[in-house]
Amino acid sequence: MSSRADTAGVIAPPPLIMAAALLGGWLLGLVLPVPSLPRPLAGWIGSGAILLAFALAGAAVLTMRRAGTHVDPYHPSTALVRSGPFAVSRNPIYLALILLSLGIAVLLDLAWGVLLLIPAVLVLRFGVIAREEAYLERIFGDAYRDYRSAVRRWI
Repeated sequence: MSSRADTAGVIAPPPLIMAAALLGGWLLGLVLPVPSLPRPLAGWIGSGAILLAFALAGAAVLTMRRAGTHVDPYHPSTALVRSGPFAVSRNPIYLALILLSLGIAVLLDLAWGVLLLIPAVLVLRFGVIAREEAYLERIFGDAYRDYRSAVRRWI
């Protein structure tokens, strides 16, 4: 069953939240330009963050698929995943999304985009993650509570 009642009820798709921060940063940069990082440094930082994001997201998605559960928060969770990156972070995909957004902002010289990632992460934390955590606790009960007490939210 995949009705909305069987899901976490997140407020928006997480990639859309982060994309809004980047778009807002780009628009603010047009109106209020700010100094940027030196290009070689920005290239290394941005590229490194993006590569790390893809590696982390890839490992997390593969782990979830092997467990037989959905990555999409708009589908019901069918398994509590505790292995792979989920043994270190309860939210490795969102961590990867933040790293990806940071890398893009740095590479594209979006200083405002970097700054707007702060409220975007707060929206992600309270509008997505908090709802997912309540949902997972509701469907997995003590197993999720044990996992939550053993593994940090981020890292």
